[in-house]
Amino acid sequence: MKRLYFLIAALLPLTVLSQGRFWNSKDAYLGQPRPLDTPLVFANNLLLPDSGIAMDRSAFSNDGKEYYYCNAQNWFDAKSNRVRYFKYEDGRWQGPFLLTTGYYAPTFSIDQQTLYLAGGKGDGKHSFVYAAHRQGKRWSEPEVYLKADFGMYDFMPTKSGTCYVGSNARQGKINNFQTYDFCSLKFNKGDTVVESLGPQINTPGFDGDFYVAPDESYMIVSYKEKPDYECELGISFRRADGSWPSPVNLGPLINDGNAHRWGEYVTPDGKYLFYTKGTSPKDCHLYWVRFDRLKARLKKD
Repeated sequence: MKRLYFLIAALLPLTVLSQGRFWNSKDAYLGQPRPLDTPLVFANNLLLPDSGIAMDRSAFSNDGKEYYYCNAQNWFDAKSNRVRYFKYEDGRWQGPFLLTTGYYAPTFSIDQQTLYLAGGKGDGKHSFVYAAHRQGKRWSEPEVYLKADFGMYDFMPTKSGTCYVGSNARQGKINNFQTYDFCSLKFNKGDTVVESLGPQINTPGFDGDFYVAPDESYMIVSYKEKPDYECELGISFRRADGSWPSPVNLGPLINDGNAHRWGEYVTPDGKYLFYTKGTSPKDCHLYWVRFDRLKARLKKD
């Protein structure tokens, strides 16, 4: 058995092996104590170097040595948003550094060379996705990646080239969030095609906060949304025919009472789910919880 392990290891690229080793090291995840089935607040003292709250979607690089997040002053004050980051260099985590202001929801491209961002100034008539590009050890200033005449929220790419957004899909005004569905977004000969994922995964209220796996095998969604956006988290496992069934609840340890829950994100190693939870900005934090075993259990059921 040992000979087989070493043979497989010899055939794997060194970068893959080193990434695996780091995810399993004590330094991974900013060196924080790992949660089990009960969610824990993630690194709160580290994430807030001066003031505000840590919220919305996070993003780890595939090797686990970069971490990006949003530090804000309030839930709905986009101008105060700051995307900050940590880097693991010279044997330790360094940061937080300021990447940019006025943006949030950092999301890596599949090749890790671009960070997609929400926010920006906007024009009141269109919705935008912005992008910062790697330039050596630095990032470029955010620039418009996608401008649309329909609503876009929580943009995420996948390996197939299909992207996912919360969107009204041209079915109403951009700022009428009650019309938003979980949607696919494809680029076809210069045209941007957005389509709802269907009635089973969507609900009558706002459907916009989600995380989709890079291989599109599952989607974690904020659902059962109330008018004030209190909600629960559920998971939908994509069927073989490409359809998305109704979400399965993630359980009472995660959905522990009325609260806003959004910013879903699963670490690249598949082990942990991150999300934002609070009843107001005063008790709002980034949480994380062991996810791989929960996912396997829910998929089996």
